[in-house]
Amino acid sequence: MSIKRDLKMYRILLLLAIFVAFFSTLGFVPLFDLDEGAFSEATREMLFRGDYLTTYLNGDLRFDKPILIYWLQALCVKIFGLNEFSVRLPSALASTLWALAIFYFTKRFTDEKRAFVATFAMVVGLQITIIAKAAIADALLNLFIALSMFCIYLYYEKKAMKYLYGTFVFMALGTLTKGPVAVMIPFVVSFLFYLYKGELKAWLKAVFNPLGVFIFVAIALPWYLMEYLEQGQKFIDGFFLKHNFDRFHSPMEGHYGSLFYYIPVFLIGLLPFTPLFLKSISNFREIFKDDLKLFLMIWFVFVFVFFSFSGTKLPHYIIYGYTPLFILLGIDFDRFSLKRVSLAPLFLYILLIALPIVLKIEGVGIIKDEFARIVVGESMELFDLRYFLVLLVAVLLSLYLFVAHIKPLYKFVVTGFVFVLVINMTVLPLVANAQQLPIKEAALVAKSKNLDVVFYHINTPSFSFYERKITHKRDIKNGDFVLTKANRLESIKKYDTIYHKRGVFLIKVIEK
Repeated sequence: MSIKRDLKMYRILLLLAIFVAFFSTLGFVPLFDLDEGAFSEATREMLFRGDYLTTYLNGDLRFDKPILIYWLQALCVKIFGLNEFSVRLPSALASTLWALAIFYFTKRFTDEKRAFVATFAMVVGLQITIIAKAAIADALLNLFIALSMFCIYLYYEKKAMKYLYGTFVFMALGTLTKGPVAVMIPFVVSFLFYLYKGELKAWLKAVFNPLGVFIFVAIALPWYLMEYLEQGQKFIDGFFLKHNFDRFHSPMEGHYGSLFYYIPVFLIGLLPFTPLFLKSISNFREIFKDDLKLFLMIWFVFVFVFFSFSGTKLPHYIIYGYTPLFILLGIDFDRFSLKRVSLAPLFLYILLIALPIVLKIEGVGIIKDEFARIVVGESMELFDLRYFLVLLVAVLLSLYLFVAHIKPLYKFVVTGFVFVLVINMTVLPLVANAQQLPIKEAALVAKSKNLDVVFYHINTPSFSFYERKITHKRDIKNGDFVLTKANRLESIKKYDTIYHKRGVFLIKVIEK
């Protein structure tokens, strides 16, 4: 095959992978609570209130994140209507730009084949294909972190001021997306890199460049200033103290873990190519001889260590350090033996086949959480013939790739495509139907009856999004329409059931 045809094939395969991983299910899967529901409902309330400065969730002030993602979601809703597709589209588009940024940055320092490998590994990665289209701020933040870091390294290499100013632009946009983390990662990583290279004076000169600082302030400051003038100390306490300072120093909302929390997240989240990533970061001696590899490794290690010590731990935090791993994998790809590349996802497919069988044999009683036990017990019907056939085909293809004598790149590509298809076309829809479809259906029932509903021991803001109404949390009283969980019904003396499915109940309270 000619080089020209190879290049065309890389681009076609990459675009196809992006479509499957980022766009194919945008409007076909219910919103996931808590995060997707919260962002989407806050955007709906922004449009309803006509207040594009301050976000609210179910009528209460929401200071979790800055404003940019809400503006982008609101714009898409204005164009495409209020639905799952619209609130997820900004993330899918941001993820596409993130992928293209990885491709062109890697290509600049290597070649198109390695750029394809790096980007393809990113697109089909388990955690990436999940957050890439989620109606939350993280895909957008990862785009801006990646662009900031790429500009930092290009400035180090080329000394061109456009890259320095680009760094300030993307840090400012990241600050409007998720706050100080968009500055902290580029700041610390660049400091450590320049310090190691003995160029701390050059770093200080770049950091305090007057025009760069002005660009950052001009982009990032206006919203923060207007929000402070509007909300005063509530904004400082809610955003900076609670959702940034306190989030690092102590666990929030039950999201805690040990110092080793991110090791299993790393091993699972980078499937299907986890073994290749482990190989790419294992040769420390070679990494310290190459400036680009050193920069990328400092980036990953800092993110991993920093969030390992954070009080609040969430799986997607480590993704801020995944971009350098994708590039390292692309750079070193030709050094790897890919004979066993299909085995890591193979084990996952076997586990997914075994899971419903074990639950059927042992019973759902092995699940400790009472509500989860109810949901899983009532969702066993979703593990149908199609589910097992899809996974069986994936197992057989993985075994074939293990024994077949074909080009390593072909094994790599087929392994990735099989994996991303299984996750997006089978696993995620099943989880969404089990966990979120009852919430959506209950909301549509409430909407059709024009009910004013109260949350009772349940926190699912996607319900409000689908009902197109604010749902309050308060003590219930006789005559209330209530959304609750099956395991909470025993505390209500008498009620009429309006809707129920997989542990979710929409009821009218007759006697509290």
